[in-house]
Amino acid sequence: MRERFDRKLILEEGSEYCGYAFGADGERTLEIVFNTSMAGYQEILSDPSYTDQAVVMTYPLIGNYGMNDDDYETEVPSIGALIVREYNDEPSNFRSRSTLGEVMKQYGIPGICGIDTRKLNRSIRDLGSRRALITDISTPLEEGLEKLKRALIPADAVSRVSTGTIREYRAKEERFHVAAIDCGMKQNIVRSFLRRGCSVTAVPWNTGADMIRALRPDGVFISNGPGDPQDVPETVKTVRDLLGTVPVFGICLGHQLLSIAYGAKTYKLKFGHRGGNHPVKNLLTGHIEITSQNHSYAVDPESLKNTPLVLTHINLLDQTVEGAACAQDRAFSVQYHPESAPGPQDSGYLFDEFIREMEKG
Repeated sequence: MRERFDRKLILEEGSEYCGYAFGADGERTLEIVFNTSMAGYQEILSDPSYTDQAVVMTYPLIGNYGMNDDDYETEVPSIGALIVREYNDEPSNFRSRSTLGEVMKQYGIPGICGIDTRKLNRSIRDLGSRRALITDISTPLEEGLEKLKRALIPADAVSRVSTGTIREYRAKEERFHVAAIDCGMKQNIVRSFLRRGCSVTAVPWNTGADMIRALRPDGVFISNGPGDPQDVPETVKTVRDLLGTVPVFGICLGHQLLSIAYGAKTYKLKFGHRGGNHPVKNLLTGHIEITSQNHSYAVDPESLKNTPLVLTHINLLDQTVEGAACAQDRAFSVQYHPESAPGPQDSGYLFDEFIREMEKG
């Protein structure tokens, strides 16, 4: 470990955390959040839903198995920053092709290591997610706080991470054709469809319903993505126009957008749900699923009562809404990630349920 700190984190309430720089250089103003996963930092780093966020890993050792060519969730990672207790720059794994720090430098992602992440995560839990400045160790606290006061977290994250053009992913033995509204779609969602014989046509987040219908899909999927669902009314309108005409399946942000399309409301959680160990109860079967999650917003359960949606899943940690469905329209969605990479795999059946809806024609 280096002798002197060279980078620090300043939070908007005035706390400071000093550590060591890795990854890219530069100063960033971001929203700070934590993730409780014990593995999967490559998938976390490359998940578009973390756009403009500094992610604090609760697991202390990060980087030890390096970065491989197969587990990226997007081609160009857009996470704001990564904050860890201990960074390992000498990975040992037969699949490793580069270090975590090398990839972060390549994509302009700064990192801090050597800080007390346990203390920091408790702070996020107690005070909530908030703005944070990653800066050089020489930046005075007062100057950093002034920068945080002036800074705004952009509201255009979805447009920045969505595909800019229509993209085709063809299954080897195509059974169905899915049109996916890409709001920052993870690649393991595409892989999950392809494994089940579903070809995928990914369209930009603001694609209209008429253009999607022109693709003649067997079903429409609404992807995960970053930010506040209220920031993408164009996607909500598209979903609303498609309801009742074709089976619809939404994940994470897609769940929120589907709920809003039916008239429900969303709100921001204190510190969100992020990790691979969240218990969710399926109210239709009574089964408990251990799920992978990554979201800052949730659907207001009271607002569901005034819509055609039925509550299907709840989070057993805080009773928040984790799933909803409208049987008449063959539309359903979940707040968590059934494609979860690296796991757990409890919720993969949801892709099969979507296929059963498409089989009905």
